[in-house]
Amino acid sequence: MSFFRKEEEKDHSGTIEELRGLIARAGMPEYARQVVEREIDTLSKITAASAEYGIGLAYVEYLFSLPWSRKTEDTLDLDRAETILNERHYGLGRIKQRILEHLAVKILIQGKAPQVLVVDDEEIARKNIEHILKKDGYEVAAAANGAEALGKMELREFDVIMTDLRMEKMNGIDLIEKARIRCPGSKVIMITAYGSVDTAVEAMKKGAFHYITKPFKLEEVRAAVRLAVEKRLSVLSTKGSVLCFAGPPGTGKTSLGRTIAEALGRKFSRISLGGIKDEAEIRGHRRTYAGAMPGRIVEEIRRSQVMNPVLMLDEVDKIGQDFKGDSSSALLEVFDPEQNHSFLDHYLDIPFDLSNVMFIMTANVPEAISEPLRDRMEVIEFTAYTEDEKVKIALGYLVPRQISEQGLSGLAPEFTEGAIRKIVREQTSEAGIRDLERQIASVCRKIASDLVRHRESAGNVTVTDETVERLLGIRKYYFEAADGKARVGVTTGLVRTVVGGDIIFVEAAKMKGHKDLILTGSLGNVMRESAQAALSYVRSNAVSFGIAEDFFETCDIHIHVPAGAIPKDGPSAGATIAVALISLLTGKPARRDVALTGELTLSGGLLPVGGIKEKLLAARRAGVKSVLLPLRNRTEVECLGSEVTGGLDIRLVDRVEEAADRVLSGN
Repeated sequence: MSFFRKEEEKDHSGTIEELRGLIARAGMPEYARQVVEREIDTLSKITAASAEYGIGLAYVEYLFSLPWSRKTEDTLDLDRAETILNERHYGLGRIKQRILEHLAVKILIQGKAPQVLVVDDEEIARKNIEHILKKDGYEVAAAANGAEALGKMELREFDVIMTDLRMEKMNGIDLIEKARIRCPGSKVIMITAYGSVDTAVEAMKKGAFHYITKPFKLEEVRAAVRLAVEKRLSVLSTKGSVLCFAGPPGTGKTSLGRTIAEALGRKFSRISLGGIKDEAEIRGHRRTYAGAMPGRIVEEIRRSQVMNPVLMLDEVDKIGQDFKGDSSSALLEVFDPEQNHSFLDHYLDIPFDLSNVMFIMTANVPEAISEPLRDRMEVIEFTAYTEDEKVKIALGYLVPRQISEQGLSGLAPEFTEGAIRKIVREQTSEAGIRDLERQIASVCRKIASDLVRHRESAGNVTVTDETVERLLGIRKYYFEAADGKARVGVTTGLVRTVVGGDIIFVEAAKMKGHKDLILTGSLGNVMRESAQAALSYVRSNAVSFGIAEDFFETCDIHIHVPAGAIPKDGPSAGATIAVALISLLTGKPARRDVALTGELTLSGGLLPVGGIKEKLLAARRAGVKSVLLPLRNRTEVECLGSEVTGGLDIRLVDRVEEAADRVLSGN
């Protein structure tokens, strides 16, 4: 027994010594190093057979596995980045421009010589430091006292301020306080011959970045300034880089994130947030819990093994909330550039720097993101693709990829433009291109099956309109609203859904009753209120439309939006419902080839709505001839090209009376 105990003690001491040897190679900041040393000291005092030893050992090993000081160098080449973006993605000009702007800012910040201010009342010490730093490529200014230093701070901003502690009129501690007001982002390094623990603690509490005692070594000064500059530049270059790609599914949000990482030369990681309800998924579990784990963000950084990956958080609008905490609120610290340099994961229980990470969110509906969280992001809208864009993307990207994936590279079929348009119009109904790629893949698989069955007659295949119909069958989608006859009480509306734009038909009917408003069609609260507002507007303005003022006294009104199994909500249908009611009560048929959208006020005004591009594309797809939009959406309409507005008679109206005149007219 004594032999086994000695062997166990030997293994235990060997493990402890091995852990101590890893500290120097881990590249940890000082505060993390102190925590690890304390944990190792604790492990050395307890037996290896105890549960606490296993928990503590796992914790220390996890801290060692984090990339505390490892980063990838950004590839700061605008032309290369632009080439990669254009090769991987068609269109998306505004979004690509935003990415290039972000890269350009990094190039300017990192290409500028760091500004350093040296403050010391000893001329020799001041000139020595100034000489050292200028040789290292820094732009250095010098001041003999605190007052002179403040004067220089008013003229320009400094990245690093090196100041003596004891000076006449204003000491170094007072200068730190003043500098935090004049140059809030500057990193202050305190230098003094009167070093003590108390002065160091006081300087750090006041906001000093580092503390050096005289006499100092030149390499010590160089290292401190280099570290301060790196920290300063990392904050400058990452501030404001929390992007949120918002738009319908299949519009290229996730794949663009990968392309951005490639263009920057960074590693890429992705976390899906859809359905996450537990705050611990973001912040981790405290080590007091059995099976405690770090949060997903820290874990992804550990897997990437660098501190500056491009980290994509998918489906941020689908985060859940329950008794386990609000996960979206846990992300507030992650995305705030003023706080995320010291993010506190519950498992690590020590600050962890996230300021070098480039965060990219994706969402289908940005309005579903909590307001405080959305305030920390720059939302970039991904709009629906036009038919022409889908055709070009399919021919340039999707078809070659599917030919390769389905094993047809040797006998590559040739897709005609007409075949792609037929797939887009008859086999898909989406804002993006995900289903389009599925249909192209289906065609390729069927061609592959034919080639395997009839190898002897294999040859080049051309996919035409007829081929698509033979392989995919009859059309799945019909969008011919314009062919419908004008009907009383039925109007055509335009709405935006999570999958893009669409048309809806609002049907209104009346019957004998007792002043009931019946709403059907799986309408949400907002649409229900829009219907009530529309009815109130029509009742209060009945005379001006030639409607009896007491029409509601002896009847019920039923408003229905077909496709009742599909939930619908949003303010865009207010004007459409009002015009349907006016058509019903005046007996005037509503034109099916005129579609409208807009939020209605009780006074009859039309408020602007979103998703104009998606709605116009849906109108073109459905064969609508004329579209009525709120006057306040003029700016969005003017920014759209002919590929969106072509073939549509777009009218901007300010009041529902104007919309009713147009929809209920005979021409």
